Amino acid sequence: MAGETKASLIAAMAGNIAIAISKGFAAAYSGSSAMLSEAIHSLVDTANGGLLLFGQRRSKLPADRKHPFGRGHELYFWSLIVGVLIFGLGGGMSIFSGWHHITSPQPIGDARLSYIVLGAATLFEGISWVFGWRAFRKERRGRGVVETIVGSKDPTTFSVLLEDSAALAGLAFAFAGVYASQSLGIAWMDGAASVMIGLLLCCVAVVMMNESRKLLVGEGVESATLEVIRAIGRADSDVEEVGPILTMYLGPDEVMLVAEVHFRRDPSVDVRAAAVRLTRAIQAKYPKIRRISFDAGALADL
Repeated sequence: MAGETKASLIAAMAGNIAIAISKGFAAAYSGSSAMLSEAIHSLVDTANGGLLLFGQRRSKLPADRKHPFGRGHELYFWSLIVGVLIFGLGGGMSIFSGWHHITSPQPIGDARLSYIVLGAATLFEGISWVFGWRAFRKERRGRGVVETIVGSKDPTTFSVLLEDSAALAGLAFAFAGVYASQSLGIAWMDGAASVMIGLLLCCVAVVMMNESRKLLVGEGVESATLEVIRAIGRADSDVEEVGPILTMYLGPDEVMLVAEVHFRRDPSVDVRAAAVRLTRAIQAKYPKIRRISFDAGALADL
């Protein structure tokens, strides 16, 4: 999974650098607000890919004295920063530029270069989207797209796909704006396309920021998973009852679990062996739950 995600990020960055430069030249040549918004969009996407790669690398640093649980939340932090950049730079600047061209519409110049750039950008963004979809598909496991985004604990898997999908939709808006302004003589449509691109980016940013926020503040596993863990505990012959179970994602592939387990009050019960047995049973079912602790209050009842 990590290899697929890293490949999709690198592919997206490589394409966005070339696309951003070509869009910038097309915007300067034609004076199109939509093309300028697309150039900004590609520049922001390039920076975002770099930040996500940086976050991935930081999140894999080993635990130390100051960070005893590792640095897995670094990935969530940098994903949040990416969302802020998309909202402020990509969305905000596109909306501002577009509104300026709506209130003061001016016909764009020769659009031939813009059409060539848009066609090439669609090709490269499409290739990048395929890489992003492959990484995202491994995360789906039969779930719907929205369900996967909400349930995913690795923001990079859906961030790349969302950005590439927004890029393809933005190219369609840009093409419509350039065509309406240059061929149909509706000058304000170029600015309107820029505003639409900005609003689209803001929507993507809100999704990314919200999902990163939930993980950054300590999101736990799904309720269905908790019920399975509870059933594993109750199935043990030495367990009398399972109380509250607390979980938190320390990173995309690491979960901490603290459970209140009441063992039978019987001299024959080997609590240590039972705890080891429960730990192995839980980790066999959910390998990502790497840190398991049992509430000392429950053990004190013995």
